[in-house]
Amino acid sequence: MPRITDRVGDFIIRLKNAGDIALDTVSAPHSKFLEAIARKLQSLGYLKSVEVSKKMPKTIDVELAYNVNGEHMITGVKRISKPGRRLYVHSKDAHSVKSGTGARIISTPKGILTDAEARKNRTGGEDLFIIW
Repeated sequence: MPRITDRVGDFIIRLKNAGDIALDTVSAPHSKFLEAIARKLQSLGYLKSVEVSKKMPKTIDVELAYNVNGEHMITGVKRISKPGRRLYVHSKDAHSVKSGTGARIISTPKGILTDAEARKNRTGGEDLFIIW
Protein backbone atom coordinates (compact mmCIF):
# COMPACT_ATOMS: atom_id res chain seq x y z
CA MET A 1 0.00 0.00 0.00
CA PRO A 2 1.50 3.36 -1.00
CA ARG A 3 2.35 5.84 1.71
CA ILE A 4 0.67 9.23 1.38
CA THR A 5 3.10 12.09 1.91
CA ASP A 6 0.68 14.94 1.13
CA ARG A 7 -2.44 14.34 3.22
CA VAL A 8 -4.03 17.71 2.42
CA GLY A 9 -3.52 17.28 -1.32
CA ASP A 10 -4.88 13.74 -1.16
CA PHE A 11 -7.95 14.90 0.78
CA ILE A 12 -8.93 17.77 -1.52
CA ILE A 13 -8.41 15.66 -4.65
CA ARG A 14 -10.60 12.92 -3.13
CA LEU A 15 -13.35 15.52 -2.66
CA LYS A 16 -13.00 16.85 -6.21
CA ASN A 17 -12.89 13.43 -7.86
CA ALA A 18 -15.82 12.08 -5.84
CA GLY A 19 -17.90 15.08 -6.88
CA ASP A 20 -16.96 14.57 -10.53
CA ILE A 21 -18.48 11.07 -10.46
CA ALA A 22 -21.43 12.17 -8.26
CA LEU A 23 -20.65 10.18 -5.10
CA ASP A 24 -22.55 11.12 -1.95
CA THR A 25 -19.83 10.45 0.63
CA VAL A 26 -16.05 10.29 0.84
CA SER A 27 -13.82 8.74 3.52
CA ALA A 28 -10.26 9.77 4.30
CA PRO A 29 -7.75 8.92 7.04
CA HIS A 30 -8.34 11.09 10.12
CA SER A 31 -6.12 13.80 11.50
CA LYS A 32 -7.12 16.85 13.51
CA PHE A 33 -5.67 19.07 10.78
CA LEU A 34 -7.79 17.45 8.04
CA GLU A 35 -10.82 17.57 10.31
CA ALA A 36 -10.34 21.34 10.78
CA ILE A 37 -10.05 21.78 7.00
CA ALA A 38 -13.20 19.71 6.44
CA ARG A 39 -15.14 21.74 9.02
CA LYS A 40 -14.04 24.97 7.31
CA LEU A 41 -15.17 23.62 3.93
CA GLN A 42 -18.49 22.66 5.52
CA SER A 43 -18.97 26.20 6.85
CA LEU A 44 -18.24 27.53 3.34
CA GLY A 45 -20.93 25.26 1.86
CA TYR A 46 -18.68 22.89 -0.10
CA LEU A 47 -19.57 19.95 2.18
CA LYS A 48 -22.91 18.97 3.73
CA SER A 49 -21.65 17.16 6.81
CA VAL A 50 -18.43 16.02 8.45
CA GLU A 51 -18.25 13.05 10.83
CA VAL A 52 -15.35 11.26 12.49
CA SER A 53 -15.70 7.51 12.89
CA LYS A 54 -15.21 6.10 16.39
CA LYS A 55 -13.68 2.78 15.33
CA MET A 56 -9.96 2.40 14.77
CA PRO A 57 -8.36 3.40 12.50
CA LYS A 58 -10.28 6.67 12.60
CA THR A 59 -11.59 8.11 9.35
CA ILE A 60 -13.25 11.35 8.34
CA ASP A 61 -16.53 10.71 6.56
CA VAL A 62 -17.82 13.71 4.61
CA GLU A 63 -21.03 14.15 2.70
CA LEU A 64 -20.60 16.20 -0.46
CA ALA A 65 -22.80 19.19 -1.26
CA TYR A 66 -24.56 19.63 -4.59
CA ASN A 67 -26.54 22.62 -5.88
CA VAL A 68 -30.19 22.51 -7.00
CA ASN A 69 -29.14 21.44 -10.52
CA GLY A 70 -27.28 18.46 -9.09
CA GLU A 71 -23.85 19.94 -9.84
CA HIS A 72 -21.01 19.47 -7.37
CA MET A 73 -20.21 22.61 -5.37
CA ILE A 74 -16.45 22.08 -5.85
CA THR A 75 -15.60 22.84 -9.47
CA GLY A 76 -11.86 23.16 -8.96
CA VAL A 77 -9.03 22.98 -6.43
CA LYS A 78 -5.37 23.95 -6.64
CA ARG A 79 -2.74 23.01 -4.08
CA ILE A 80 -0.44 25.94 -3.33
CA SER A 81 1.91 24.90 -0.52
CA LYS A 82 3.31 21.39 -0.89
CA PRO A 83 5.47 19.20 1.36
CA GLY A 84 8.54 19.93 -0.78
CA ARG A 85 7.89 23.67 -0.98
CA ARG A 86 6.02 25.44 1.79
CA LEU A 87 4.57 28.80 0.77
CA TYR A 88 3.41 31.39 3.26
CA VAL A 89 1.19 34.40 2.74
CA HIS A 90 0.91 37.67 4.67
CA SER A 91 -2.61 38.83 5.52
CA LYS A 92 -2.30 41.74 3.05
CA ASP A 93 -1.39 39.33 0.25
CA ALA A 94 -4.26 36.88 0.87
CA HIS A 95 -6.19 37.85 -2.25
CA SER A 96 -9.68 36.61 -3.03
CA VAL A 97 -10.20 33.70 -5.42
CA LYS A 98 -12.31 33.92 -8.58
CA SER A 99 -13.61 37.40 -7.65
CA GLY A 100 -14.85 36.15 -4.29
CA THR A 101 -16.70 33.06 -5.53
CA GLY A 102 -13.89 30.80 -4.33
CA ALA A 103 -11.80 30.65 -1.17
CA ARG A 104 -8.12 30.52 -0.24
CA ILE A 105 -7.56 28.21 2.74
CA ILE A 106 -4.75 29.32 5.05
CA SER A 107 -3.29 27.54 8.09
CA THR A 108 -2.62 30.25 10.70
CA PRO A 109 -1.79 30.34 14.41
CA LYS A 110 -5.49 31.12 14.91
CA GLY A 111 -6.56 27.95 13.08
CA ILE A 112 -7.71 27.25 9.54
CA LEU A 113 -8.98 30.49 7.98
CA THR A 114 -10.20 31.68 4.60
CA ASP A 115 -8.58 34.59 2.80
CA ALA A 116 -11.31 36.99 3.97
CA GLU A 117 -10.99 35.87 7.60
CA ALA A 118 -7.19 36.20 7.45
CA ARG A 119 -7.45 39.77 6.14
CA LYS A 120 -10.03 40.64 8.79
CA ASN A 121 -7.96 39.13 11.65
CA ARG A 122 -4.69 40.47 10.16
CA THR A 123 -2.98 37.11 10.39
CA GLY A 124 -0.99 35.23 7.78
CA GLY A 125 0.18 31.66 7.54
CA GLU A 126 0.76 28.72 5.24
CA ASP A 127 -1.18 29.09 1.99
CA LEU A 128 -2.65 25.57 1.71
CA PHE A 129 -4.93 25.59 -1.35
CA ILE A 130 -7.57 27.47 -3.28
CA ILE A 131 -11.02 26.08 -3.98
CA TRP A 132 -13.84 27.30 -6.19
